[in-house]
Amino acid sequence: MAKITLDFQKRLQQHSNHLVILSAILIVLGYLGKYGVNQIWIWNSTMIIASIIGFIPVAIHAYQAIKVKQISIDLLVSIAVIGALFIGEYEESAIVTFLFSFGGFLEKKTLEKTRSSIKELTNMAPSTALSADGEEMGIDEVEIGDKLLVKTGRQIPVDGRIYQGSGYVNEASITGESREIRKEAGTKVFAGSILENGTIYVEAEKVGEDTTFGKIIELVEEAQDTKSPAEKFIDRFAKYYTPAVLVIAAITWVFSHNLELAITILVLGCPGALVIGAPVSNVAGIGNGAKRGVLIKGGDVMNTFSHIDTLLFDKTGTLTKGNTEVVVVKNYGASKELIDAVASAENESDHPLATAVVRMIGKFNPIKFKKTDVVKGQGIIADDLLIGNEKMMVVNHITISPEQKQDITEITDSGASVVLVAADNRLQLIYGIADEIRSGVKESLEELHHEGISRMIMLTGDNETTAKAVAAQLGIDEVRANLMPEEKAEVVKSLKNSGKKIAFIGDGVNDSPSLALANIGIAMGSGTDTAIETSDIVLMKSSFDELVHAYGLSKRTVANMTQNIVIAIVVVLFLLAGLILGGTGLVPSFVNMGTGMFVHEASILIVIVNGMRLIRYREK
Repeated sequence: MAKITLDFQKRLQQHSNHLVILSAILIVLGYLGKYGVNQIWIWNSTMIIASIIGFIPVAIHAYQAIKVKQISIDLLVSIAVIGALFIGEYEESAIVTFLFSFGGFLEKKTLEKTRSSIKELTNMAPSTALSADGEEMGIDEVEIGDKLLVKTGRQIPVDGRIYQGSGYVNEASITGESREIRKEAGTKVFAGSILENGTIYVEAEKVGEDTTFGKIIELVEEAQDTKSPAEKFIDRFAKYYTPAVLVIAAITWVFSHNLELAITILVLGCPGALVIGAPVSNVAGIGNGAKRGVLIKGGDVMNTFSHIDTLLFDKTGTLTKGNTEVVVVKNYGASKELIDAVASAENESDHPLATAVVRMIGKFNPIKFKKTDVVKGQGIIADDLLIGNEKMMVVNHITISPEQKQDITEITDSGASVVLVAADNRLQLIYGIADEIRSGVKESLEELHHEGISRMIMLTGDNETTAKAVAAQLGIDEVRANLMPEEKAEVVKSLKNSGKKIAFIGDGVNDSPSLALANIGIAMGSGTDTAIETSDIVLMKSSFDELVHAYGLSKRTVANMTQNIVIAIVVVLFLLAGLILGGTGLVPSFVNMGTGMFVHEASILIVIVNGMRLIRYREK
């Protein structure tokens, strides 16, 4: 029986458009029969048939809901239609079923538009790949380690590295930014990107759902189903509201003996706009972000982010580009062997400052150390070689002369960071390393202030002088310097305990404790697994403009949800007021089953269209 019902329901779903059209034709024929040729039998028969045609899919949906112990809107409409047919209100029953079905058709179409951003994203997923010898295969056949050919105009099917060839790649599907980036042997490429020009050979490192693009799609799809506080409240409310409408209608019938009034209450009480208003805003907002490379993990995150009042920034790689460069070298008698040792030790680290030192030194003779220790927040100790900040020198009792202190002050006053090198218990090298501030950051921070962020704080492991120099350029008033990762996390915890709503913006790797502790963790410019898993929001492009977009979008989305809820409640109150006042004779009676269903379906379309406005928020 269940299988027959399910198969029948599928067939009805396939032909739902035809059923709506057939109902409309029958209703028109009924009116022609009554008012055109004055044949009441045509009027009655066509309206009854139209009612039955419209009633069947509604009744099946109601039955499916009852099977899982839910009292749905379909059940309210089904009872109302049966009641209308029972008392001979064939016009009312036909109009109600037609409007309900037609409204459902329009809702489906408009919701498809709302989800268009996400559909576009999933459609961009690669489906085929070329083996290194040019043979086409399905994406499911590709395995890690496979060598693949990518020609001009084709999608890169996997995450991997180029081992031969070069070209220009458009990574819009990952970052949301449509521009061509030069790629050559040794560089990383991402699935879903387009090779605009050139020919490359790629070795697969991640395939299918494990690729960055695959994780983005998975995250966005999950985010759509993660409900905001408003949606959770409405779900709880609707759980009791819909049965309450049924009870009120039954009581009305028992005491008034007016079945028409009772079934009108059933129609007026349908909470369609209320139920759909918040989800449509949520889906449209998340879709808008996904299209811009802003991954927001659901309605709950959207709601929390909209109430953030304090932003905490990591400095290196977040406020700055992370493209560090040695701009000053102070040598106090360091030998070539010592410089080779520095390069060998720093070459083991992926820290931006270490990378800059290795890049500046260039060719060196590798040296093997017996023991290497990374001291968090200080630097590296390789045997008796110390490479790090002033704190490391103080802890290890390295004497810094007045001349060297003056050199350090001059470097840090310029806004550069210092890396100190000590060997044989004395300071022998100072590297001054500068990092370029991201373009447009100052303007973006001003815009965030305007949107509602009241406090901005820079947290950095760098020295205070350098940090304050960068902060001054950006208009950031508060700086906490010389912090280790766990100390940054303590700052986040302290501010949260004081009642602040905190968002922490970092690289998604080194600052994972702070990202996890903040009310909202934001990873900027990182498509790594760690970033996607640890943070609440991922900005695939390293741009503060996208941060402004995400914050503004969260506020607009929450406001849009509120608007939709208000619209839904006002419509129900208006209809009930019209019903009561019309019944008392204070105003002409204008509310019945037909007008009630029309206003109900119209209100659903209004909240959907209102939610769809979010798709175009800050559209370029």
